[in-house]
Amino acid sequence: MNRLRVTSGPVLAVTSLWLVTRAVMLWLLEHNSARLLGSGSVTREVWRLYFHWYGVLAHGSFPVHDTLWQYPPGAGAVLLAPGLLPGLTYFEAFVLLTLAVDALTAAALVRAGTRSGRSLLGAAVWTGGLPLLLQLPLARYDVQVTALAVLSLLASGRFPRAGGVLGALGGLVKVWPALVLLGTPRGRTTRTAWAWAAGAGAAGLALLAAFFTHPLSFLREQGGRGVQIESLGGTALSLARHAGWSGRTRYQYGAIELVGPHVQAVAGVFLGLTALALGLLLLWRLRARHWSEATPYDAALSAVLLFTVTSRVISPQYMIWLIGLAAVCLTSRHTSQRPVAVLVLTASALSTVAFPMCYREVVDGTWAGCLLMLARNGLLTAAAVLSFLRLWRAARPPAGKTAAVTEPRPGADRLPDRVLSVP
Repeated sequence: MNRLRVTSGPVLAVTSLWLVTRAVMLWLLEHNSARLLGSGSVTREVWRLYFHWYGVLAHGSFPVHDTLWQYPPGAGAVLLAPGLLPGLTYFEAFVLLTLAVDALTAAALVRAGTRSGRSLLGAAVWTGGLPLLLQLPLARYDVQVTALAVLSLLASGRFPRAGGVLGALGGLVKVWPALVLLGTPRGRTTRTAWAWAAGAGAAGLALLAAFFTHPLSFLREQGGRGVQIESLGGTALSLARHAGWSGRTRYQYGAIELVGPHVQAVAGVFLGLTALALGLLLLWRLRARHWSEATPYDAALSAVLLFTVTSRVISPQYMIWLIGLAAVCLTSRHTSQRPVAVLVLTASALSTVAFPMCYREVVDGTWAGCLLMLARNGLLTAAAVLSFLRLWRAARPPAGKTAAVTEPRPGADRLPDRVLSVP
């Protein structure tokens, strides 16, 4: 009874916060045409681009020779889902489904946070962090992708098979959720999660290939992407314009990219940095000797941060991923990522100032736009470095203990749940 009283208040507060903030986000979506809200650019992707792809997918084919289609085949299932809701326009159905998935994610974080020894701070970060991006989360399918990653992490400790399957499904939709399996505890948990992920990924790909033609058409277009203006490389090139660099911006591959001398060299540098990030993560995995319940969560956030800051593209919706993973970390009192979560939330707020509020300044490469992106990307870079350093340090055994890694006994990684009942 006492436990119920302790948790019911915070849960009610998180629920109320979700209802209020989502009502505000819907209001912002309704007034999307305002200049500070992007003059309609935020929602255009759904009712124009997603709806166009829906028409192609409904005829049994993935988009072919479409430079804007750069997503794995699982994205097709997400874009087709709004068609299952009769009586609504595609846009209305898409927003309704996104809200439903958002609510499911919040509920999963609340459930995780009310377990013994856990924290509701993660649910609060998701609920209060997402509105920092204004109406954007409701007009992108990244909420659905992030939900798969969040559910995979929350399930993997207690149910590694389910965690592996959810991670694989997320990878089929947008690749990066497969990274959440990087930090699974060594031994049986890792073997089970990774094996089920491989099986589910192969089965899902085979199923999509059986019902749709050209499932791998996205690979050709993904490889042709350049340097987007909001990436770290794009920020460097935008600053170089003030020093006399002759490049310019151009809309291509679904984003505003920089074109001109040395752009390919910059893109190559960041591809190299991505490879270096992968190497560092694999080195951490090999040398890690101490696992806590929070290690898989912390490793997932660190991995996605490193891949984000070394990417040639950092779209505003990428912040949804980071908010979701930071929220999972903060469900555990043992996480090493609390200061990282603060940096992520601050960077999210700055992302909103950049897009949609001051996007023209960013595109034109004015000093205000350059400094804004330098601040946002500087915060993300600091978050990535700090995240990996804290992950590395946390993987060392506590002082005075032997650095031995043993395979956990079945069920050893499960936390006891205290049954709540009202007399």
